[in-house]
Amino acid sequence: MRIGIIRGRYNPYGGAEVFLTRFIDELINKGHEVVVFANEWPESNGVTLKRINPKGPSFLRPLCFANNVKKAVEQETLDSVISFERTFSQDIYRAGDGCHREWLTRRMRAVGPLKSVLLTLNPKHRVLLYLEKKLFTDPRLKKVVANSKRGKEEITRLYGLRPEDICVIYNGIEVSKLKTINIEAERKKLRKKLKISPEAPVLLFVGSGFERKGLLYLIQALALLPEETVLVVIGKGGTGPYKKEAQRLGISRQVIFLGPVKGATGYHPVADVFVLPSIYEPFSNACLEAMASGLPVVTSRVGGISEMIEEGLSGGIAEDPTDPGELASCIRPFLAREKAEAAGRLAQKEALTHTMRGNVEDFLRLLDKI
Repeated sequence: MRIGIIRGRYNPYGGAEVFLTRFIDELINKGHEVVVFANEWPESNGVTLKRINPKGPSFLRPLCFANNVKKAVEQETLDSVISFERTFSQDIYRAGDGCHREWLTRRMRAVGPLKSVLLTLNPKHRVLLYLEKKLFTDPRLKKVVANSKRGKEEITRLYGLRPEDICVIYNGIEVSKLKTINIEAERKKLRKKLKISPEAPVLLFVGSGFERKGLLYLIQALALLPEETVLVVIGKGGTGPYKKEAQRLGISRQVIFLGPVKGATGYHPVADVFVLPSIYEPFSNACLEAMASGLPVVTSRVGGISEMIEEGLSGGIAEDPTDPGELASCIRPFLAREKAEAAGRLAQKEALTHTMRGNVEDFLRLLDKI
């Protein structure tokens, strides 16, 4: 088949792009031709890039992109089009970013009344809400793919789609690319590099967009944990407010910011627990990769990855990630290394059942049906 893929920009540190790159590789391996409609995309064998250049004010660019990509798709002969963006030209929409309407609601709860008003007036959010509503009422749209049961529930609740029009396909990992390493040797090497005591319990946070990923609440929870506990933060974003909060709480020395890192999974051996207390998270690839590496994961109930966690056994789930006390309570049982290792083995067993190959095969079966 000749399959069109729509995605706006390429972010080498983004979980969605990591997933999409693997997904495209699998399509090509199975003999399909892939045409990518994007503003930018890395060169890749077997991929034809149709560059879409949205212009105008930044708040209007998502709308310009949707209009421009529609024209570009109409000029191509394609068997099917899968969009990973809010656009007007797809047969299948993968709702990997969740519902913007739901994200705004949750963000407003977290930031308070004044900022909530500003969010409501922000023209960028108004444009995205318009695109989202138009997308879900587009007569061309045949199926929506949600990456969690919770995501499916959001779409049916907010936009009235029938449950049978939404298919849940969990994200997958590339099992063949998981490295076999000496965990203990890597653990010692990384801890020496980062000047962390061999005995210290270490929490690892990986994610860009610190506000949505709940980093502030994790730092506040850290202040409630044993003082030898260390937090390693990997991701792109302004660190100023978070360093200031750590300083206010007297735990600056316990927080290590590494910035954006390619191959962040290489830091998994340094940690005992992976923590991502997002206030909104359709499905976290970073959490799934951590589980595949043998780390217990502590996250929020709102995250789709929570559907794969055996609460208290392979990880912890915070009902309210903005509550530092609850978050600390979810983390605390896994600070004991023996408990963390046992939980990590259970997490790994679950993660390895969700592969990229299986994910692509589910997508291809869906393409066949429509």
